[in-house]
Amino acid sequence: MSYLDNIRTFVRVYELGSMSAAGRDLRVSPAVTSSRISALEEHLNVRLFQRTTRSLTPTEQGRAFYSGAVAVLDAVDEAEGQVAGITENPKGSLYVAAPLGVGRRLVAPRIPDFGVRYPLIDLRLRLTDRKVDITTEGLDIAFFLGDPEDSNLRIRAIADCERVLVASPDYVAKFGNPVDGDALLQDNHNCLNLRYPGATEFKWRLKTQEGPKRFRVDGRYECDDGDVLTEWALAGEGIALKPVFEVADDLNAGRLVPVAEKTPPMPIQMACLYTHRRRQDPKARLFMEFMTARVGFAVRAAQDSVQLPR
Repeated sequence: MSYLDNIRTFVRVYELGSMSAAGRDLRVSPAVTSSRISALEEHLNVRLFQRTTRSLTPTEQGRAFYSGAVAVLDAVDEAEGQVAGITENPKGSLYVAAPLGVGRRLVAPRIPDFGVRYPLIDLRLRLTDRKVDITTEGLDIAFFLGDPEDSNLRIRAIADCERVLVASPDYVAKFGNPVDGDALLQDNHNCLNLRYPGATEFKWRLKTQEGPKRFRVDGRYECDDGDVLTEWALAGEGIALKPVFEVADDLNAGRLVPVAEKTPPMPIQMACLYTHRRRQDPKARLFMEFMTARVGFAVRAAQDSVQLPR
């Protein structure tokens, strides 16, 4: 059993907080995961985790070992990357995160083509609308919509994403089409909101004659999955704020219609986040170059297909 495999397993257990989750991530059995940790603990002659039937937490020695273990893996990855760059045959695993809508519509469908071009690179894609922490979650790249908060990370811009307030024709027929953001509040429209643990934004930022303005909207339903909000809007349950690329087909087919068009939402940025070190990794560089060109084109094409006030 490779000592390096033991270290890699330890890092994934530490980051994911679970033997079984780390095993699934590394595609090994729970027994193999446990034996690697035990072998590492025996080699170091310390206990790295406190284990109970319900929890697993790193010990003081485990926390101290983690930073050094990550540095070892980073050094190996960098060395392999340099060789791969020379041979033009990169290999290894990439850990990528993306918002649900971006991941499902734009990233995941293009991964098979990337895999054909670079067959030795394994992709680990995580989809979530919550904010992710690249460093603590062991990610190489994270797609995002909005403004990043961590100035220590690098940004690879993809596209400016237009957004639109949408509802179904049935909803508009029943409750009316609000002319602007003020009408959303005054007429007590049911606004469908994206909520997730750690969310800090509870207002819709709309364009007004006085400039961008935040409207504290409210509604009966909220969810941490943006696609669920779209389904609710299609079902006539309320008004949703959506990136145009996510609802372009529904708008063009008439299943959804724009509302509050006098105060459309402000656009947001789509980009990739990565650490400076990851930019030096040929795998990460190739993936970003491959995805940003294709994803950016798809976003712009979807936006161009919809006739909305600019």
